[in-house]
Amino acid sequence: MIDRRTWQAWLALGAVAFLFALGSWQLQRMVWKRGVIAEREARLVAPPTALPREAIDPAAWEFRRVALEGRMRHDREIQLYGRRLQHGTPGYHILTPVETASGAILVDRGWVPIDRKAPASRAEGQVPGEIRVVGIARAPQPKAAFVPDNDPAKNQWFWVDLPAIAAATGLALREVLVEADATANPGGYPEGGQTRSELADNHLAYAFIWYSLSLACAVIYWLFRRRQTMDTE
Repeated sequence: MIDRRTWQAWLALGAVAFLFALGSWQLQRMVWKRGVIAEREARLVAPPTALPREAIDPAAWEFRRVALEGRMRHDREIQLYGRRLQHGTPGYHILTPVETASGAILVDRGWVPIDRKAPASRAEGQVPGEIRVVGIARAPQPKAAFVPDNDPAKNQWFWVDLPAIAAATGLALREVLVEADATANPGGYPEGGQTRSELADNHLAYAFIWYSLSLACAVIYWLFRRRQTMDTE
């Protein structure tokens, strides 16, 4: 039968090893995250390229700069409720299909305040004819927690569901969403440049915390055993 001091030692050793492993895991996560950040930053500053005509892997195009040339289908515009405040006020993102030589591509042209939701309130921004859009390709994202369901019948949209938007617009949309850059639109709306590319990199701080806890656990156990030894003398 294992005596009390032995299982106490094994328990302390297990705690120290577990906390140390968590710290090492955070360092591994840091290396991985910084690689992702570096790759994303490189994509965001690379010259824009056109989407190929053939099908693409959306994940492979995530955060790549792209250039589109085609005609905006303002008659198929979607107003997506903005989850972030802009200028301290709520608003909408204007999603407009652009018909290009490689197919229809949904473009997030940018943000408008609530009182500019109606296209007629920003007629200058409904640019006719052939246009060129430079922006950031984004892979479709799953519906986030606590985000309401879309209601296409009422034209209420809370997240980008490409298949549902394709059905609502009657257009065969390509595999990615393109978020337009900050190039000003006539009349000032929509306001482009809404891409959020920042990634938190707190893994070094987390690693320090876990390593510190591992060391503290070891010190506490050493003091505990020292006290036991002194009590038995």
